[in-house]
This record gives sequence, structure tokens and C-alpha cells, in this order.
Amino acid sequence: MAVGYPTAMRLDQAFRTGKPTISFEFFPPKTDEGFASLYQTIEELRPLQPSYVSVTYGAGGSTRSKTIELAGKIQQQIGFNTLAHLTCVGHTAGEIGEILDQLWDSGIRNVLALRGDPPAGGQWIKTAGGFEHAAELAAFVKNRHDFFVAVAGFPEGHPQCLNRTRDLEYLKAKVDAGADAIVTQLFFDNTDFHSFRHECERLGIKVPIVAGIMPISNVSQIKRFVTMCGAKIPMPLLTKLEKIEHDPAAVYEAGIEYATNQCRDLLFHDVAGLHFYTLNKSKATVDITKRLNAKHA
Repeated sequence: MAVGYPTAMRLDQAFRTGKPTISFEFFPPKTDEGFASLYQTIEELRPLQPSYVSVTYGAGGSTRSKTIELAGKIQQQIGFNTLAHLTCVGHTAGEIGEILDQLWDSGIRNVLALRGDPPAGGQWIKTAGGFEHAAELAAFVKNRHDFFVAVAGFPEGHPQCLNRTRDLEYLKAKVDAGADAIVTQLFFDNTDFHSFRHECERLGIKVPIVAGIMPISNVSQIKRFVTMCGAKIPMPLLTKLEKIEHDPAAVYEAGIEYATNQCRDLLFHDVAGLHFYTLNKSKATVDITKRLNAKHA
């Protein structure tokens, strides 16, 4: 490991505390101005003392270098435990090995192993010499270094999977390959999460399952997101949002109220953690956490 880089805590230590983890997701900006804005967001979130933060990896590996750079800076200079996303898309096993070596040398000890999505409009095609499924990637990551490995879960089913049973079989394969935790796709109906967690337990999946939360602040934006990821908006919430969608302040307040109540229910039912999809903004996450008065690791 490079001299002078602080080493991240493996996240199994955070989950062993018995308290729900609180975490935030960021994506690498495209411009210097975007990076400056993101670092300001991180400073605004610092008082919440997140258990960890995650850094996304663009479709087709399009943000590979920026992901490594941003994850390294957050770990080395800002001092947050960092969970670096990594996908199979467009990479051979050798290239992925090099990326893992770079992350390891940057002091990062936590990886979210994903199959990943192809570039917009494209079809999933396995890269020659690469991996077909996230389970293969998870196993490779575990064998490369002593990483804590998280994988994705889909309470409503992966949008490209033929049925829920097959989707759960894929998830079990990822856990059997060595995954240490599951972070879910965003969802808005907690019934779906509770059902998903119960089905995981029935299959013998015993790793922590972290709930993915996306606060709604823009109606057209959230409609695009759910179309892409296969989630659904409960009808009462959708009806309410459509009535007020031309009033940004009202939409924001409704979104915060809904997400707060969603989180309260999840915490009441002993969720392992809450993972906020921040879209590189802090206000909604700060407001929700204040309302929750959450006690976190």
C-alpha cells in the first residue's frame, strides 16, 4: 500500500455494531465545477457521520478513471470509508484486476460488484476475457485482495430478469460467491422490501441487506428513474405528486415527508442500513436524517 494513505475500515465492522448504517451514494461529475460542487455537498453531509459513502461507475466503464480518482480522494483526504463501484462492462479480467490493485493501493477496502449496464441504447454483451455475471466478478474481487464485497439487490426484481424466482437465484449465487452485504435498488413501497428480505432469508441469504432510498424532489426526474430501473411509484404517492408537480417547494416537502416515513418504518423493522441516492446533493438527505434523528454507526 502506498505510504501515507489512510486505510478504510472494512464495512463488516460497521455492520457488527448492531446499529443501522447510514450511507450516501455519489457519482463522478463531468466537470471541474461539478467536482467543486460535490466536495461542498460532502462537507455539508460530514456532520451526519456516514458509516460509508459509495462512488458509482458509469455505464460501459465510462467513468473508470474518475471513479478511482474520486473514491481515492474521499478515502484519503476526506476520510470517509469508501465503497467503490465496479462493473463487468467493457473490461477483461486482467483490466479489472488492475483496477482492484489501484483501489487497494489507495487504501480502499470495500467494493460494490455489479454486472453493470451497457451504454445507452446498447445490449449487454460479455467482454471477451471478462465476466458474464456479477457473481463471477464478486468471486474475482474476493480472491484478488481482502475486500469487503457488496452486491446489488432488487426488491421489485431486476428489470431485465424474466421472473422474480430467477432474480433471487442470481442474488443467492452472488452471496455464495462471497458477497458480504446487499445494497438494494431504490424502491418506494416498503412492502416490496419486506417481502424481498423475507424471501432472501428463506433462501438462506444471511448477509446484511441495506435499503436504497431516493428522496423525490422532481416529478419528471423520478419518473425517468423508475422507468430505467424497474421500480414503481405507489398510486397514492404518484397521484399526490402529479397534483403538485408544478410547485417545486410542495414536491420537495412531499418527497421528504414520504422518504422520512419510509425510513422510519424500515428502522422499526430492523433494517441493516439506509443508503441514500443523493444525486450529489445534500439538502434532502440532511433534512430526512434530521427528522429521523437517526442513531447510526
